[in-house]
Amino acid sequence: MGKQVKWGVLGTADIAKKCTIPAMQKAKNCTLYGIAGRNPEKTDRFKGMFQFEKAFYSYESMLEDEEVEAVYIALPNSMHKEWVLKAAEKGKHILCEKPIAGNAADVEEMVKACRDAGVILMEAFAYLHSPASKIVKDALDSGIIGTPTLIETTFVTPSPEADDIRMRKETLGGAMYDLGCYNTSLILMLVGEEPSEVRAVAHLTEAGIDDTTVAYLEFPGGTRASILTGMCSGRRADRYYIYGTDGTMEVPIPFNADGVLKFYVHRAKKSDTISVAVPDNYMLEIEQLGRCILHDEEPCVSNEFSIKNARIIDRILACIGY
Repeated sequence: MGKQVKWGVLGTADIAKKCTIPAMQKAKNCTLYGIAGRNPEKTDRFKGMFQFEKAFYSYESMLEDEEVEAVYIALPNSMHKEWVLKAAEKGKHILCEKPIAGNAADVEEMVKACRDAGVILMEAFAYLHSPASKIVKDALDSGIIGTPTLIETTFVTPSPEADDIRMRKETLGGAMYDLGCYNTSLILMLVGEEPSEVRAVAHLTEAGIDDTTVAYLEFPGGTRASILTGMCSGRRADRYYIYGTDGTMEVPIPFNADGVLKFYVHRAKKSDTISVAVPDNYMLEIEQLGRCILHDEEPCVSNEFSIKNARIIDRILACIGY
């Protein structure tokens, strides 16, 4: 076994329980050292379920433990900034759930604090570590469908329960923060630049959060993009299409999907199916940050990318009056 990174997990959210911690168990360079939660009974349950070495009943006590080298922050969106800054102060490398913060100014402050402290900060867009994302991007850049003219993205899920933190404004809930950040990050990855124009409309709930948002983006290079995101469907649906001067790419791949995945390239006289074998995206994410810590690899999701993505979200939220 090679060198391991000792990880601590801040929070006992579903994303940690169902996705990230099981992936950490599979990651080759990860040791599950500590779990921290404010509910001792739930925290102990996580410790036993995932065989953490230690349980902490406050977030502060985990950060005080010198054995912890990196932390995964799985707290509500509104708490990300506070605990990134505290983790950086204690010299911990950080993987923070998306969206990394509520606005671009906060992201810039967090990035500066981590750089000043000499620690790595990476936003947890696991799907960006997927081989499928790389292959689609490489195919697009190769000119396989000519010059991209329009990117159409959709991410819709069932509505959470009324008391869910995603349905409350004070915890930075709503479709754009919870789901639309995927759409914007995908478009930013594919296009490689920030939009010159942003327009958006939304349906706002009585609690003041958006349960449906539609946005239109124009880019300096001429590409246009659309976003449909909402917490309003009977079942989840996520997919995207890329339209170009010489054809289209149809990508019915859900965010963070694994297994043998397929996408389709359609041109005037020929259609191709491209298959790619994809491991657990969350495992790839953990292993990649581990390599950044142990071997000075550059983070797949750069701080500059996170700042740009937050700026796009800021502009959409301003349009919808969030």
